[in-house]
Amino acid sequence: MFFKLATLSAAIAALPFSVLAAEDAVVLPEVVVKAAKSGAAPVSPSESKLDAAALQDLRSATSDTASLLRDVPGVSLYGAGGVSSLPSIRGLADDRLRIKVDGMDLIAACPNHMNSPLSYIDPGAVASAKVYSGASPVSVGGDSIGGSIVVESAEPEFARSGQGSLLKGEAGLFYRSNGNAFGGHLSATVASEQFSFNYTGSSAQSDNYTAGDDFKTYAFTGRAGHTLDRDEVGSTAYKAVNQSVTLAWKGDTDLVEFKYGRQHIPFENYPNQRMDMTDNVSDQFSLAYTGKEAWGTLKARAYYEHTRHEMDFGEDKRFWYGSASGGSGAQNGASCSPISASCAEGMPMYTDGKNTGVSLGADIVLNARDLLKVGAEFQAYRLDDWWPPSGAGMWPNTFWNIRDGERDRYAVFGEWEARHSAQWTSVLGLRHETVKMDAGDVNGYCTGGMCMGNQLADAAAFNGQSHDKTDRNWDMSALARYTPDATQTFEAGIAQKTRSPSLYERYTWSTWSMAAVMNNYVGDGNGYVGDIDLKPEVAHTLSLAADWHDAGAKTWNLRVSPFYSHVRDFIDARCLPGTTCTPDKFNVLQYVNQSARLYGVDVSGKALVARTQGYGDFSLSGVLNYVRGENRDTGDDLYNIMPLNAKLALTQKWGRWSNTVEGQFVAAKDDVSEVRNEIETDGYSLFNLRSSYEWKQVRLDIGVENLFDRFYSLPLGGAYLGQGTTMAINPPVGNYPQWGTAVPGMGRSVYVGVNVKF
Repeated sequence: MFFKLATLSAAIAALPFSVLAAEDAVVLPEVVVKAAKSGAAPVSPSESKLDAAALQDLRSATSDTASLLRDVPGVSLYGAGGVSSLPSIRGLADDRLRIKVDGMDLIAACPNHMNSPLSYIDPGAVASAKVYSGASPVSVGGDSIGGSIVVESAEPEFARSGQGSLLKGEAGLFYRSNGNAFGGHLSATVASEQFSFNYTGSSAQSDNYTAGDDFKTYAFTGRAGHTLDRDEVGSTAYKAVNQSVTLAWKGDTDLVEFKYGRQHIPFENYPNQRMDMTDNVSDQFSLAYTGKEAWGTLKARAYYEHTRHEMDFGEDKRFWYGSASGGSGAQNGASCSPISASCAEGMPMYTDGKNTGVSLGADIVLNARDLLKVGAEFQAYRLDDWWPPSGAGMWPNTFWNIRDGERDRYAVFGEWEARHSAQWTSVLGLRHETVKMDAGDVNGYCTGGMCMGNQLADAAAFNGQSHDKTDRNWDMSALARYTPDATQTFEAGIAQKTRSPSLYERYTWSTWSMAAVMNNYVGDGNGYVGDIDLKPEVAHTLSLAADWHDAGAKTWNLRVSPFYSHVRDFIDARCLPGTTCTPDKFNVLQYVNQSARLYGVDVSGKALVARTQGYGDFSLSGVLNYVRGENRDTGDDLYNIMPLNAKLALTQKWGRWSNTVEGQFVAAKDDVSEVRNEIETDGYSLFNLRSSYEWKQVRLDIGVENLFDRFYSLPLGGAYLGQGTTMAINPPVGNYPQWGTAVPGMGRSVYVGVNVKF
């Protein structure tokens, strides 16, 4: 595998030189990820953009918006539900990233982070996406240490001057063979020269997918009469519906936009979590203003988002628990009644999250050389997380996981962009955030007498502490860009980034294994307990980049981006104090501040390699990523670090046809977190085919993912918990799930999609 990756790395490095002799080569459209062009405004050393063509190429192949970023240098994906994977930038993911969707800072309202920010927008609704790695500008966002992702839907459209009215839209359908996935989207716009109305809707659903081969020795699920084939990946089915309406008004220099979005996920199951999403409803309201004046641009936004989230055991996991159902050793739980201390009907878990935000920013043109960006932001987040009684150990009261949770952010920033000469540009920024957090008192299912799992003692210890916390955080960034000529660009950036702990990191309190395993957003099967006294993470990052390209930055380029980050008070995990972790088992852990470092390099390139009369133009593109993460206090490896990986694609542009052959190569993952008993995975190579044909207003996409039906385990997919007695942290031998099986990747899947504009 290493030889394959080394060979591919050499191929990527050789891309530019394959075209040096072809001086008359035609200029091709830019590929999926494009670096900022020479002479553009100052940007981050590692800013990547997805253009419209790249987004269109992937929409039929996925219902997961985060996976649209899979070809961006430095980006990998944590496995989760079918529409809810979590992007990772250079080894840092989830709450360590600042993710904005249509200007809103969205937050996962779930102890398993099932409703991740990018799950709130359908891939078909994404018009643009930007990824800022490492030393990102402070204006992009704060309260993060790993970078930022900015995703936008289409801007409002208006009739042209003199046109009178505008009526347009598009509709699309897709089907994917593995999992029998299908869905579609519809968008329609009615507009005058000043007013615009748009409706966008989409739906996607899938059954469980199958792996390339058998990966388990059992078929039972915990539910009598319901079994799964040994190559079927349990708890991977989903259904999601997204709708939005947008109203906009445009003046000579002003734009006002109101948007309402509603998402309903009736179910989304999770192969690496002990619970499944049984319902999720989110309402999003956003009001935005943009004004362009002679001095610059003023932007303001207010938004409100309300999520109602429900979890329980899905159809592939045991539902009945307690001694009357057979106990934890029973492979299938028997239905029982009445609901009592010996009989439990599922385990309902409810979350209610309210997210309110306001932002105000101005881009002020000081002169022909200098641009000043200033802004202020406020976010108020409220969270309740409670588990109603359902019987057996979950009896007789409501378990309050987080009660009256509050997390408020107050931020101000200033950023100076300067073009010192035709060759030199710079960005200097400073940001301050105050993060205030609090939570109410809690209680377990049992509030008196003999209680399981130290519920009384844990609740008393938590309630006896002060819950109010205030963090005052500073972010700083300095970026420089040197362009000696039209064919090369060099960038360097240093930054300090700070992130305060989340509500779940500070305020989850129960050491009872059954409750602790429900507080897990990394999918490793372990249980987690919070710590009120956690400190904010502070990352000091150095990011470099060198970009060589043709004079127009169209025909070829090679970009190399090394990075290094030292994180003080990194929130990692330790064995629960007073306990010893058992190897090759799931354990209860506690969040703890430690020291960490991450370093690596991203390499990307593209080249036009041939132009023919009869078969069109051929181009190569490639990406290679390497990141290493280490806990400097313990010497352990950080969790969920993607191993060395690369992609190489050959694309043919031939009239209305576009055809691509792609290879993906991933090394074995053997640098794993010992404290978490992280599962090692083997290296693998996959090959994909995709084609598209465009004719007038119609586009047809067809492709094959995992062409040779290769079996592989997802390096960032977590532990397989997709079926069985998942409430028990370690069921008795002979029952499942047991430690040691990673979530497999999808086997071969053929997909087809059609999109019609009107």
